[in-house]
Amino acid sequence: MLTSDQDRVLSAVVPDELRLNVLPSLLGRHYAVGESLVYDWARRLCTAYQGGLWHFFTLSNGGFYMAPATLGRVAVRWHMNGYNDMMGADAFGIVVTLYALCHLSEKTRDDTVIDRYHQLREFAAQHVEAVNILRAID
Repeated sequence: MLTSDQDRVLSAVVPDELRLNVLPSLLGRHYAVGESLVYDWARRLCTAYQGGLWHFFTLSNGGFYMAPATLGRVAVRWHMNGYNDMMGADAFGIVVTLYALCHLSEKTRDDTVIDRYHQLREFAAQHVEAVNILRAID
């Protein structure tokens, strides 16, 4: 399915001076747990992940994601769905944010968190590494 330019979801990096406010505004009272879950899923899905600086991105459809600033291509593996492949840091960030949002939505049943998941999923489907991202979350 082709997407017209007006239907494309665009991402924008959050400037450093605005980072403190972005997750509370997007996840409400669940922001701290949500951020922690992103880092936890990064460790679960990539044995080479050792922490570091992350970029925050907002999406034109109201969503967001986080991605490691310093990783190149990484090996990602999840035993529950048999996924085992390489992907870029941006795609990895999308995958771990999707897993974190799914986890958080199961814990909280908060419609806002569920909306954030679907907004990011829409963006992921248009990403240059969409096939890999969607295989990783299947």
